Amino acid sequence: MSFRTRRVILSSPLILILVFFVMKYLFLLFGGLDDSYLILLTGIFAVFRIGSMLLEEKKSRRFTRILDEISQIWLWLSFFFAMDLALIYIIGSFVEIPFGILVILVAIVPIIAVYSYYNAHNLVVNEETIYLDNIYEDINIVHLSDVHFGSIRHSKIIKDICDKINEINCDLVVISGDLADGSSVVEEDDFSDFKGVNVPIIFTSGNHDYYPGIENVYNACKKAGIIILENKGMEFKDLNIFGIPFSFDDVDIVGADELKSFIRQDKVNVINFHVPQNWDEFSRLGFDIQLSGHTHGGQFYPVVNIGDRIWYNRGLFKANIGGKDRYLHVTTGVGSMDFPFRWGTDSELVVLKLRGSR
Repeated sequence: MSFRTRRVILSSPLILILVFFVMKYLFLLFGGLDDSYLILLTGIFAVFRIGSMLLEEKKSRRFTRILDEISQIWLWLSFFFAMDLALIYIIGSFVEIPFGILVILVAIVPIIAVYSYYNAHNLVVNEETIYLDNIYEDINIVHLSDVHFGSIRHSKIIKDICDKINEINCDLVVISGDLADGSSVVEEDDFSDFKGVNVPIIFTSGNHDYYPGIENVYNACKKAGIIILENKGMEFKDLNIFGIPFSFDDVDIVGADELKSFIRQDKVNVINFHVPQNWDEFSRLGFDIQLSGHTHGGQFYPVVNIGDRIWYNRGLFKANIGGKDRYLHVTTGVGSMDFPFRWGTDSELVVLKLRGSR
């Protein structure tokens, strides 16, 4: 049983209580609904959520993927309706809310949901330019992360990414982890659309890639011709690239001495690491650029605002570390974790335009 499956099962009792009471108080605004119907609806939600997840771990099917997506949409709506209801009942304790205003306040949540669902499925291309001393030939890197291939975002998201990459003038693609998310089994042909991308693709694993079995992800990558950089490096034009895997479980990673010995003074040294952590440490070892993801940029409000204040949440960061300008790029990712919604963040591919500073 994967970490994600355990997390879903352990959290389900509290989630079911939340879903029940959100529906109860939502219906009370418009006259109420008998508790027996609410219990039935909550039971249906439980079957959709837990049943589809258990089946998807064994074999992914369109029907169970649809059930899983419905349950995640239902849960997202429950969270946001809970906040909406809290606001309505607080206001209602001081003044009487006219029925028309009440309807508007309730309708805000599904309106946000429709926009956020569209935004999560609308892949955009953003650009950043970085000037570096050791770049003698212009290099365009497509940086992406957090595809979260699984039951919510399946084969279509892989095809959309490949189609978009082929529209871009780029030299290299770097995937900073979480290509899969563990919500469904990964078969060896699941990433085959990447074969149609006409530039090299580098992948270094993130925590979610371990949930469906890291060997399954590796096999699918190899079948698609993706270069796996795990505790090793490679050269590409003026770049010297190293990949370090990341997991919440214990995984073998190289030490500081080996990383330092990898550094080339005549190259631009790039480290691919799923989480936007250890930037200062990697920079002092000699890495000029760190490529990361993991955060999803917060994915939707209000988490976006919180993330922007507590760590390197999204975008390009620059700092003078060890007497030299260093860069950290954190992409908001392509897919979405659990909920198929994005509100306040892009589902993005980022073109990093590396240019010589001379």
